Parts: sequence; C-alpha cells; structure tokens
Amino acid sequence: MLKEYKTIREIVGPIMLVEGVSGVKYNELVEIRQANGEVRSGKVLEVNGDKALVQLFEPSQGIKMSSSKARFLGHGVELGVSEDMLGRVFDGMGRPRDGGAPIIPEMKLDINGQPINPVARDYPNEFIQTGISAIDGLNTLVRGQKLPVFSMSGMPHAELAAQIARQAKVLGSNEKFAVVFAAVGITFEEADFFISDFRKTGAIERAVMFINLANDPAVERISTPRMALTAAEYLAFEKDMHVLVITTDITNYAEALREVSAARKEVPGRRGYPGYMYTDLATMYERAGRIVGKKGSITQIPILTMPEDDKTHPIPDLTGYITEGQIIISRELYKKGIVPPIDVLPSLSRLKDKGIGEGKTREDHADTMNQLFSAYAQGKEAKELSSILGDAALTDVDKQYARFADEFEKRYVSQGFNVNRSIEETLDLGWELLAMLPKSELKRIRDEYLEKYLKQEEE
Repeated sequence: MLKEYKTIREIVGPIMLVEGVSGVKYNELVEIRQANGEVRSGKVLEVNGDKALVQLFEPSQGIKMSSSKARFLGHGVELGVSEDMLGRVFDGMGRPRDGGAPIIPEMKLDINGQPINPVARDYPNEFIQTGISAIDGLNTLVRGQKLPVFSMSGMPHAELAAQIARQAKVLGSNEKFAVVFAAVGITFEEADFFISDFRKTGAIERAVMFINLANDPAVERISTPRMALTAAEYLAFEKDMHVLVITTDITNYAEALREVSAARKEVPGRRGYPGYMYTDLATMYERAGRIVGKKGSITQIPILTMPEDDKTHPIPDLTGYITEGQIIISRELYKKGIVPPIDVLPSLSRLKDKGIGEGKTREDHADTMNQLFSAYAQGKEAKELSSILGDAALTDVDKQYARFADEFEKRYVSQGFNVNRSIEETLDLGWELLAMLPKSELKRIRDEYLEKYLKQEEE
C-alpha cells in the first residue's frame, strides 16, 4: 500500500519539501495530488531523516500546500519497452508524441540502466558505415564506440545528425540495425526538421525518437537521453540489434543539470556547472558498448555545441575525457561552402585502427588514411606559407600539395548532406586524389598497394 502524506511544508521553484516520511528512497517517483484531482509528478532528490526533497517535473504554480497530498510510488522513473517502439516518436518522459496509442510494454526498465561489468565488455572492432567520407575514411566509427561531434552554434550539426541517422548501417546482410534518436532542449522548428526528414526518407521505420523541446521542464531534459539509452539497451541486449544512439544537444543537457543543481543550492564547480558533471556524463556515455555473449551493441554519437566555440569549455572537455575521440565541425570550412564542414585534422577516432583493414573495410584503408592525413596537413602548411610569402616561396612539390589540399576539401570532405558513399567509393576517391602527387611522395603506402591501386588512376 502506497503512503500519502499531507505534510508538504515548502515549495521553492521546482523544489518541494515533504516532512514526516518513512521508507522513501533517492530517485523515487512522487505524485502530487491536488484537491481538484490534478496530478503532478516529481522525483526524490534527497532524503534526510524524515524529510524528503522532491524535484517537480512540471511548474509548481497553483499547488496548494494545505490541500495537496504527496504519494511516493516506490520506484524510479521507468520506461515501458517493446519492439513496437520502432517507428514511433516520444517525449522526454517516454509518452507518445506522435498521436499514436501508448506502447503496450513487454517489460519496464529503470531509465538509469544496469552498469555493465567491465569483465563482460567486448572490445569494439567492427566497422559502421556512415556514408560520410570524412568519418568512414579518416575517423572511422566502430561498433560499440562513443564518438562525439563537437560543433559550434549556427553550424549544420542537425543536418549531419539526420544524415548519419539516415545512412548509417553495419555491413553484412543479416544484421538487424536500429537508430535511437534523442533530441534534448531543441526548438519546435528543429524537432519538425528531424521528424519530417526521418519520415520522408523512411528512416523512421527503424528509428525510435525521443524529443524534448526547449519549453519542456528542465528536469525532463535530464531524463530524455536516459530514456533513449534504456530503449537502446532493450533493443541491443534483448532483441540482438545493433543500435546507434544519436543525442543532440548535450550542451542543453548540461545546462539543465546546472539549473537543477542551482535550485538545490549546491556548491558550483567550473563555470557554475555542478562538480559531479563528469560522473553524470559518464553514467550516460558508458552505457555504450558490446557485451560478451550478446549479439547486439550500442554505439553512441553525442552531439554538443561548444559554448563560444571553446574546446576547453567544461562540457566538451569532460566529454573528451570519457569518449573515444571526437569529430570537429569547423566554422572556417563552412564559410568556404564545404558541407559537412568536418575538420579532419583535429578530429580523432581512437578506435579507428580496430575497425578497418581486410575483411572489415579493405586492405589498403590504413595506409591510404595515413597518407591522406599527411598530405592534407602538408598542403595546408604550403597554403599558409604562400599566403605569407607568396607563391614564389613554394617549390613545385609544395604547389602540388597546396592543390591537393583544395581538391581534398572540395571532393573528399564536401559531399553534401544527401550523398551516401560506400566505403569502396571513399577509398577509391582517396586514391584518385593521391594520384595528384608524385609517386615518390607516397611514402606511407606499401609498394604492393601502390602497384595494385595507383596504377588504375594513372592509366
């Protein structure tokens, strides 16, 4: 029997104090029933003796302390999961947002998930094709990896997220693949863009969407990515699917965390964010991975806009510590008209070596990747030199490298948001570009690959 308490003593903003409670747990759900029958919900933030501090999910206006009752439900926030979730759109609390019927759950799962035993983790080593050359060819995404996208305000990260969700696939005919998409604190216009893009291209059929709008309560933002990850864990580890989780925008999530922390009057850490933000982000990112003996996997691409374009801001900084690399979107490339404007040199996928090579992508992938990185870096240096000293300061080889860098940006990086390249097309394009350089400069590629692949370009 659930207990009801009429001992609500204080309400300050979204925080409520209930006294005289017993047997109440941290994170437990609470219903606040008013005399007129209206019900609002919240969760327990803190328990001290017989006092419980409750965080409300909805605004606290209009709650009468004298006549309202607080009812503790005995469990945390749960998500009812089933395979029928595929093709559906939900809000940040897991309620249908698309006008469809509620899901009849196969099981109910706590949205905080179960920690994966480190010994049970399997090493990520299988390639995921996103259809985007700058990622597949140079900063390869591997199944079970966490690879964030660091963007800047005003950059087309929403289009990139939609493109990855639409095009991503695991190679192999019988692999079941799904996308779980969590939009945190976005505008109605952005939400409409994602939903209509998914519907128009048919990507919605294999996707589960959780949309939290900017005018929804801040505390709902904290649950949205966890709802998405819970759905992903169910599809991956119960239904043997390979699941790609895309979350946009982690910055909005961190702002909500700061708001809730300030409401609780906690001591702020760096830039006003709570001191436990690292731990909190880790509880989400570390839910990616593969488990020994399970067919499914969870791969995460969190997208975050760096405040003031600053890589050292606490949000990208802490994210970089926890995840395995980053894809960086560049304002400079975007101004040149290059889309997607991925800056490949500071971008990094720490697991790329594990997901490429013979039997995964192609035997020449690692060598061409290293050669393209090197040639592009030299080309950019040559262009900087010519802008300071003029073309006369460049050798003939330097000029070839500068021309290579321009062509590389135009043809390899810039492919638009609707072009889906297979890994073979990406690798062949790399060889086409490398053919612009003298053969003696291609020192990072083994001779047998030069014989096999470069000849085709020179004939």
